[in-house]
Amino acid sequence: QVQLVESGGGLVQAGGSLRLSCAASGSIVRINDMGWYRQAPGKQRELVASATRGGSTNYEDSVKGRFTISRDNAKNTVYLQMNSLQPEDTAVYYCAADITITTLYRRDYWGQGTQVTVSS
Repeated sequence: QVQLVESGGGLVQAGGSLRLSCAASGSIVRINDMGWYRQAPGKQRELVASATRGGSTNYEDSVKGRFTISRDNAKNTVYLQMNSLQPEDTAVYYCAADITITTLYRRDYWGQGTQVTVSS
């Protein structure tokens, strides 16, 4: 019953910006870590950014200084603000969340993915 719905992807020129959103809904007791992954054609999925419930963040080296992850815990939503986008950022971006749904069950959930394309 838990689902993550992503939005905000699209086509943008190099140097432009996009903001991705991911809202979790369903039988949620608590959302722990949340993060954004991406997968480009011919490459493995990689972690782009993550955030703990308390606000600690971590970024992949290539996006440091350009991307910002943030959370609105009251809305069960995580965002990824992407600035100074480069063609190398082109990928399908996936939201992921470590969610407790009962006192005994906790696991990762994934969004459907949203395409980000950066043109040169």
